[in-house]
Amino acid sequence: MDAERIFSANYQGSKALNQYDIPHANATGFGAAADDYMERGVDLNEQLIRNKPATFFMRVSSDAMKEAGIYKNDVVIVDRSLKAISGKVVIAVLNGEMLIRRLERTNKSIRLLTETNKLSPINVDETCEDFSIWGVVTYVIHKAP
Repeated sequence: MDAERIFSANYQGSKALNQYDIPHANATGFGAAADDYMERGVDLNEQLIRNKPATFFMRVSSDAMKEAGIYKNDVVIVDRSLKAISGKVVIAVLNGEMLIRRLERTNKSIRLLTETNKLSPINVDETCEDFSIWGVVTYVIHKAP
């Protein structure tokens, strides 16, 4: 094959060429046609976890947050790196006990609210020596009925 036939400025047709004159790659094998349409699976770690070292899974052991859609034996995903702001569902440690509650923070007080009529809110004041917010609930996983 000479360079003038490949790089010529005017079109001379393709009938003078055969398959050996066409430059090609020496490739072996072929991809399956279904591979073009195959999608990657859903990775729940990618979808639900923002900060892997600070994220924990916990099982709920009460119905204190039933009206918020968090039931006994559900699994909650808790991120310890998020800032606990008023209105968020948090895991709080009060006198050595871990509680799942909705945080209500005002200028002068902190309250832990339940989402059920059976339990009353907890007022956290200066007399509570052992109180901390352990983490913020980001997702709830529960079995479908």
